[in-house]
Amino acid sequence: MTATLSRRAFTLAGLGALAAPALIRPAFAASGNVVAATFPGSWEDAYRSILTPMVEKAGYGLTIAPSLAQDQIARLMASPGQPPYDALLVSPGQSDILIREGLIEKIDPSRLKNWDLLSPAAQNEWGPNVTIEVNGIAYNPEVVDKPSGYRALFEDKQYEYNLALIGFGSNTATMAYTEINKAYGGSYDNMQPVFDLLEEYLPKVGAIATSGSNQMTMYQQGEIAVFMASTGNVAKLRELGLPCEFAHPETGSPSVPVTIHMVKGAQNPDGVYAYMDAAISAAAQVELAEPPTAMIPTNTTVPYSEVVSQFVTPEQVANAVYPDWQAINRHRAEWTETFDRLVVL
Repeated sequence: MTATLSRRAFTLAGLGALAAPALIRPAFAASGNVVAATFPGSWEDAYRSILTPMVEKAGYGLTIAPSLAQDQIARLMASPGQPPYDALLVSPGQSDILIREGLIEKIDPSRLKNWDLLSPAAQNEWGPNVTIEVNGIAYNPEVVDKPSGYRALFEDKQYEYNLALIGFGSNTATMAYTEINKAYGGSYDNMQPVFDLLEEYLPKVGAIATSGSNQMTMYQQGEIAVFMASTGNVAKLRELGLPCEFAHPETGSPSVPVTIHMVKGAQNPDGVYAYMDAAISAAAQVELAEPPTAMIPTNTTVPYSEVVSQFVTPEQVANAVYPDWQAINRHRAEWTETFDRLVVL
Protein backbone atom coordinates (compact mmCIF):
# COMPACT_ATOMS: atom_id res chain seq x y z
CA MET A 1 0.00 0.00 0.00
CA THR A 2 1.32 3.47 -0.89
CA ALA A 3 0.72 4.78 2.62
CA THR A 4 2.89 2.07 4.22
CA LEU A 5 5.82 2.78 1.92
CA SER A 6 5.42 6.49 2.39
CA ARG A 7 5.40 6.17 6.18
CA ARG A 8 8.74 4.38 6.05
CA ALA A 9 10.12 7.07 3.76
CA PHE A 10 8.75 9.72 6.10
CA THR A 11 10.70 8.28 9.03
CA LEU A 12 13.93 7.93 7.07
CA ALA A 13 13.61 11.47 5.76
CA GLY A 14 13.21 12.75 9.32
CA LEU A 15 16.33 10.92 10.47
CA GLY A 16 18.24 12.27 7.48
CA ALA A 17 17.27 15.82 8.35
CA LEU A 18 18.56 15.36 11.90
CA ALA A 19 21.88 14.20 10.53
CA ALA A 20 22.29 17.09 8.08
CA PRO A 21 25.50 19.06 8.63
CA ALA A 22 25.51 22.76 9.35
CA LEU A 23 25.75 24.96 6.29
CA ILE A 24 29.17 26.49 5.74
CA ARG A 25 29.08 30.04 4.45
CA PRO A 26 30.16 29.96 0.80
CA ALA A 27 33.84 30.80 0.33
CA PHE A 28 32.93 33.26 -2.44
CA ALA A 29 30.62 35.22 -0.15
CA ALA A 30 32.88 38.26 -0.04
CA SER A 31 32.27 41.43 1.92
CA GLY A 32 30.03 42.85 -0.79
CA ASN A 33 27.91 39.72 -1.05
CA VAL A 34 24.65 38.87 0.71
CA VAL A 35 23.85 35.25 1.54
CA ALA A 36 20.07 34.91 1.67
CA ALA A 37 18.26 31.73 2.72
CA THR A 38 15.24 31.13 0.51
CA PHE A 39 12.72 28.32 0.24
CA PRO A 40 13.73 25.68 -2.34
CA GLY A 41 11.91 25.27 -5.64
CA SER A 42 9.97 28.05 -7.29
CA TRP A 43 10.91 30.58 -4.57
CA GLU A 44 14.59 29.86 -5.09
CA ASP A 45 14.33 30.14 -8.87
CA ALA A 46 12.27 33.32 -8.79
CA TYR A 47 14.38 35.12 -6.20
CA ARG A 48 17.56 34.21 -8.05
CA SER A 49 16.30 35.39 -11.43
CA ILE A 50 14.29 38.44 -10.33
CA LEU A 51 16.05 39.80 -7.24
CA THR A 52 19.69 39.09 -8.03
CA PRO A 53 19.91 41.67 -10.86
CA MET A 54 18.14 44.25 -8.70
CA VAL A 55 20.50 43.72 -5.76
CA GLU A 56 23.51 43.79 -8.09
CA LYS A 57 22.29 47.09 -9.50
CA ALA A 58 22.33 48.43 -5.94
CA GLY A 59 25.98 47.40 -5.68
CA TYR A 60 25.86 44.04 -3.92
CA GLY A 61 26.20 40.41 -4.91
CA LEU A 62 23.42 38.01 -3.91
CA THR A 63 23.88 34.33 -3.12
CA ILE A 64 20.58 32.46 -2.85
CA ALA A 65 20.90 29.54 -0.41
CA PRO A 66 17.84 27.24 -0.67
CA SER A 67 16.72 25.94 2.71
CA LEU A 68 13.45 25.07 4.42
CA ALA A 69 12.48 27.38 7.27
CA GLN A 70 13.15 24.87 10.06
CA ASP A 71 16.53 24.02 8.51
CA GLN A 72 17.45 27.70 8.38
CA ILE A 73 17.02 27.90 12.15
CA ALA A 74 18.87 24.64 12.79
CA ARG A 75 21.85 25.71 10.72
CA LEU A 76 21.92 29.14 12.31
CA MET A 77 21.87 27.66 15.81
CA ALA A 78 24.61 25.20 14.83
CA SER A 79 26.95 28.06 13.90
CA PRO A 80 27.02 30.47 16.88
CA GLY A 81 29.03 33.58 16.12
CA GLN A 82 29.51 32.58 12.48
CA PRO A 83 26.07 32.81 10.87
CA PRO A 84 25.88 31.02 7.51
CA TYR A 85 23.29 33.53 6.29
CA ASP A 86 22.84 37.30 6.29
CA ALA A 87 19.07 37.10 5.69
CA LEU A 88 16.36 34.53 6.36
CA LEU A 89 12.98 33.89 4.76
CA VAL A 90 10.44 32.38 7.18
CA SER A 91 6.88 32.42 8.47
CA PRO A 92 5.61 33.50 11.94
CA GLY A 93 6.18 30.11 13.56
CA GLN A 94 9.88 30.36 12.86
CA SER A 95 9.97 34.12 13.49
CA ASP A 96 8.76 33.51 17.04
CA ILE A 97 11.65 31.10 17.67
CA LEU A 98 14.21 33.40 16.07
CA ILE A 99 13.11 36.33 18.23
CA ARG A 100 13.12 34.29 21.44
CA GLU A 101 16.57 32.90 20.66
CA GLY A 102 17.96 36.35 19.79
CA LEU A 103 19.01 35.27 16.31
CA ILE A 104 17.60 38.20 14.31
CA GLU A 105 17.60 41.99 14.58
CA LYS A 106 14.93 44.65 14.33
CA ILE A 107 15.31 46.70 11.19
CA ASP A 108 15.51 50.42 10.49
CA PRO A 109 12.56 51.11 8.14
CA SER A 110 14.16 54.37 7.01
CA ARG A 111 16.73 52.25 5.15
CA LEU A 112 14.00 50.88 2.85
CA LYS A 113 12.76 53.28 0.20
CA ASN A 114 9.77 51.00 -0.53
CA TRP A 115 8.71 50.67 3.12
CA ASP A 116 5.90 53.22 2.91
CA LEU A 117 4.43 51.37 -0.07
CA LEU A 118 3.81 48.26 2.02
CA SER A 119 0.41 47.57 3.54
CA PRO A 120 0.47 48.40 7.27
CA ALA A 121 0.12 44.70 8.12
CA ALA A 122 3.32 44.00 6.17
CA GLN A 123 5.38 46.58 8.06
CA ASN A 124 6.95 44.22 10.55
CA GLU A 125 9.58 45.66 12.91
CA TRP A 126 11.63 42.48 12.42
CA GLY A 127 11.60 42.78 8.62
CA PRO A 128 9.12 43.32 5.78
CA ASN A 129 6.45 40.78 4.92
CA VAL A 130 7.06 39.99 1.26
CA THR A 131 3.87 38.00 0.65
CA ILE A 132 1.04 36.15 2.37
CA GLU A 133 0.54 32.43 1.89
CA VAL A 134 -3.11 31.44 1.86
CA ASN A 135 -3.73 27.77 2.57
CA GLY A 136 -6.59 25.41 1.94
CA ILE A 137 -7.15 22.27 -0.10
CA ALA A 138 -5.79 21.34 -3.52
CA TYR A 139 -7.86 18.80 -5.45
CA ASN A 140 -8.09 17.19 -8.85
CA PRO A 141 -11.56 18.05 -10.27
CA GLU A 142 -11.32 15.09 -12.66
CA VAL A 143 -11.14 12.66 -9.74
CA VAL A 144 -13.07 14.17 -6.81
CA ASP A 145 -15.62 16.90 -6.12
CA LYS A 146 -14.66 20.19 -4.51
CA PRO A 147 -14.26 19.66 -0.74
CA SER A 148 -16.40 21.92 1.41
CA GLY A 149 -13.76 21.96 4.11
CA TYR A 150 -11.33 19.94 6.14
CA ARG A 151 -13.97 17.76 7.83
CA ALA A 152 -15.23 16.59 4.47
CA LEU A 153 -11.82 15.07 3.71
CA PHE A 154 -12.31 12.62 6.58
CA GLU A 155 -16.06 12.12 6.39
CA ASP A 156 -16.81 11.86 2.64
CA LYS A 157 -15.89 8.46 1.19
CA GLN A 158 -14.86 9.90 -2.18
CA TYR A 159 -11.65 11.22 -0.61
CA GLU A 160 -10.63 7.86 0.82
CA TYR A 161 -7.31 6.63 -0.66
CA ASN A 162 -7.03 9.95 -2.55
CA LEU A 163 -5.87 12.13 0.34
CA ALA A 164 -2.20 12.75 1.21
CA LEU A 165 -1.23 13.71 4.73
CA ILE A 166 2.01 15.27 5.94
CA GLY A 167 3.67 15.78 9.31
CA PHE A 168 3.87 18.76 11.66
CA GLY A 169 7.17 19.85 10.16
CA SER A 170 5.06 21.50 7.47
CA ASN A 171 3.53 24.88 8.34
CA THR A 172 0.66 24.20 5.93
CA ALA A 173 -0.11 20.88 7.61
CA THR A 174 0.27 22.28 11.12
CA MET A 175 -2.22 25.05 10.39
CA ALA A 176 -4.63 22.58 8.82
CA TYR A 177 -4.43 20.21 11.78
CA THR A 178 -5.10 22.97 14.30
CA GLU A 179 -8.18 23.98 12.31
CA ILE A 180 -9.35 20.37 11.97
CA ASN A 181 -8.77 19.86 15.68
CA LYS A 182 -10.85 22.94 16.45
CA ALA A 183 -13.67 21.61 14.26
CA TYR A 184 -13.74 18.42 16.33
CA GLY A 185 -13.81 20.24 19.66
CA GLY A 186 -10.10 20.51 20.42
CA SER A 187 -7.82 23.44 21.19
CA TYR A 188 -4.13 24.35 21.03
CA ASP A 189 -3.76 22.77 24.48
CA ASN A 190 -5.74 19.67 23.50
CA MET A 191 -4.80 18.17 20.14
CA GLN A 192 -6.14 14.74 21.01
CA PRO A 193 -9.26 15.02 18.80
CA VAL A 194 -7.16 15.35 15.65
CA PHE A 195 -4.86 12.50 16.64
CA ASP A 196 -7.86 10.26 17.30
CA LEU A 197 -9.20 11.22 13.87
CA LEU A 198 -5.89 10.55 12.15
CA GLU A 199 -5.41 7.20 13.83
CA GLU A 200 -8.85 6.08 12.70
CA TYR A 201 -8.33 7.40 9.17
CA LEU A 202 -4.81 6.10 8.47
CA PRO A 203 -5.95 2.78 6.92
CA LYS A 204 -7.84 4.82 4.30
CA VAL A 205 -5.20 7.47 3.59
CA GLY A 206 -3.78 7.72 0.09
CA ALA A 207 -0.22 8.47 1.25
CA ILE A 208 1.89 9.98 3.98
CA ALA A 209 4.14 12.52 2.28
CA THR A 210 7.64 13.36 3.47
CA SER A 211 7.46 17.01 2.39
CA GLY A 212 5.41 19.53 0.46
CA SER A 213 7.48 18.79 -2.64
CA ASN A 214 6.78 15.08 -2.17
CA GLN A 215 3.04 15.82 -2.15
CA MET A 216 3.38 17.74 -5.40
CA THR A 217 5.24 14.84 -7.00
CA MET A 218 2.62 12.35 -5.85
CA TYR A 219 -0.10 14.55 -7.31
CA GLN A 220 1.72 14.81 -10.64
CA GLN A 221 2.08 11.03 -10.76
CA GLY A 222 -1.61 10.49 -10.04
CA GLU A 223 -0.99 8.76 -6.70
CA ILE A 224 -3.19 11.24 -4.86
CA ALA A 225 -5.93 13.68 -5.80
CA VAL A 226 -6.27 15.81 -2.66
CA PHE A 227 -3.80 17.46 -0.29
CA MET A 228 -3.51 20.43 2.05
CA ALA A 229 -1.86 23.18 0.04
CA SER A 230 -1.23 26.85 -0.55
CA THR A 231 -2.56 28.78 -3.52
CA GLY A 232 1.02 28.83 -4.80
CA ASN A 233 1.11 25.02 -4.89
CA VAL A 234 -2.01 24.98 -7.05
CA ALA A 235 -0.65 27.67 -9.36
CA LYS A 236 2.54 25.64 -9.84
CA LEU A 237 0.64 22.45 -10.70
CA ARG A 238 -1.53 24.34 -13.17
CA GLU A 239 1.58 25.81 -14.75
CA LEU A 240 2.76 22.24 -15.31
CA GLY A 241 -0.47 21.55 -17.20
CA LEU A 242 -2.21 19.50 -14.51
CA PRO A 243 -5.88 19.81 -13.58
CA CYS A 244 -5.87 21.34 -10.12
CA GLU A 245 -8.27 23.55 -8.18
CA PHE A 246 -8.11 25.32 -4.82
CA ALA A 247 -10.81 25.06 -2.16
CA HIS A 248 -11.15 27.51 0.72
CA PRO A 249 -12.25 25.59 3.84
CA GLU A 250 -15.64 26.69 5.09
CA THR A 251 -14.08 27.46 8.48
CA GLY A 252 -11.65 29.91 6.87
CA SER A 253 -8.30 29.68 5.10
CA PRO A 254 -5.25 29.46 7.39
CA SER A 255 -2.76 32.07 6.26
CA VAL A 256 0.73 33.28 7.11
CA PRO A 257 2.86 36.22 6.09
CA VAL A 258 6.35 35.40 4.83
CA THR A 259 9.06 37.68 6.17
CA ILE A 260 12.67 38.50 5.35
CA HIS A 261 14.72 38.83 8.55
CA MET A 262 18.19 40.23 9.12
CA VAL A 263 20.40 37.75 10.97
CA LYS A 264 22.08 39.09 14.10
CA GLY A 265 25.74 39.48 13.21
CA ALA A 266 25.04 39.60 9.48
CA GLN A 267 28.28 40.26 7.61
CA ASN A 268 26.61 42.61 5.14
CA PRO A 269 23.67 44.52 6.69
CA ASP A 270 23.75 47.17 3.95
CA GLY A 271 23.35 44.43 1.36
CA VAL A 272 20.48 42.90 3.36
CA TYR A 273 18.59 46.19 3.20
CA ALA A 274 19.14 46.27 -0.57
CA TYR A 275 17.82 42.71 -0.78
CA MET A 276 14.76 43.51 1.35
CA ASP A 277 14.04 46.62 -0.69
CA ALA A 278 14.24 44.64 -3.93
CA ALA A 279 11.83 42.01 -2.60
CA ILE A 280 9.16 44.56 -1.65
CA SER A 281 9.57 46.74 -4.73
CA ALA A 282 6.68 47.02 -7.18
CA ALA A 283 8.89 45.79 -10.02
CA ALA A 284 9.69 42.53 -8.21
CA GLN A 285 6.22 41.91 -6.79
CA VAL A 286 4.56 42.36 -10.19
CA GLU A 287 6.72 39.55 -11.56
CA LEU A 288 6.38 37.37 -8.47
CA ALA A 289 2.58 37.59 -8.70
CA GLU A 290 2.71 35.69 -11.99
CA PRO A 291 3.08 31.91 -12.41
CA PRO A 292 4.76 29.78 -11.28
CA THR A 293 5.10 31.63 -7.95
CA ALA A 294 1.77 33.52 -8.02
CA MET A 295 2.59 35.38 -4.81
CA ILE A 296 0.10 37.71 -3.16
CA PRO A 297 1.64 41.21 -3.20
CA THR A 298 2.21 43.21 -0.03
CA ASN A 299 3.22 46.35 -1.94
CA THR A 300 -0.01 48.37 -2.13
CA THR A 301 0.80 49.71 -5.60
CA VAL A 302 0.75 46.18 -7.05
CA PRO A 303 -2.70 44.78 -7.94
CA TYR A 304 -3.53 41.10 -7.57
CA SER A 305 -2.52 39.36 -10.79
CA GLU A 306 -5.07 37.47 -12.87
CA VAL A 307 -3.78 34.13 -11.61
CA VAL A 308 -3.78 35.20 -7.94
CA SER A 309 -7.31 36.56 -8.34
CA GLN A 310 -8.45 33.13 -9.48
CA PHE A 311 -7.71 31.82 -6.00
CA VAL A 312 -8.16 34.64 -3.53
CA THR A 313 -9.42 38.22 -3.14
CA PRO A 314 -8.06 40.97 -0.87
CA GLU A 315 -11.20 40.55 1.25
CA GLN A 316 -10.51 36.82 1.74
CA VAL A 317 -6.94 37.59 2.76
CA ALA A 318 -8.16 40.15 5.29
CA ASN A 319 -10.67 37.64 6.72
CA ALA A 320 -8.38 34.60 6.67
CA VAL A 321 -7.50 32.57 9.76
CA TYR A 322 -4.20 33.69 11.28
CA PRO A 323 -3.02 31.05 13.79
CA ASP A 324 -1.46 31.66 17.21
CA TRP A 325 2.13 30.64 16.50
CA GLN A 326 3.31 31.10 20.06
CA ALA A 327 0.72 28.54 21.15
CA ILE A 328 1.69 26.24 18.28
CA ASN A 329 5.39 26.44 19.13
CA ARG A 330 4.72 25.48 22.74
CA HIS A 331 3.39 22.13 21.58
CA ARG A 332 4.83 21.54 18.11
CA ALA A 333 7.63 19.17 19.14
CA GLU A 334 5.15 17.04 21.09
CA TRP A 335 2.67 17.02 18.19
CA THR A 336 5.44 16.05 15.77
CA GLU A 337 6.47 13.13 17.96
CA THR A 338 2.88 11.94 18.31
CA PHE A 339 2.24 12.15 14.56
CA ASP A 340 5.46 10.33 13.71
CA ARG A 341 4.58 7.58 16.17
CA LEU A 342 1.13 7.18 14.63
CA VAL A 343 2.28 6.91 11.03
CA VAL A 344 4.96 4.28 11.65
CA LEU A 345 2.75 1.94 13.66
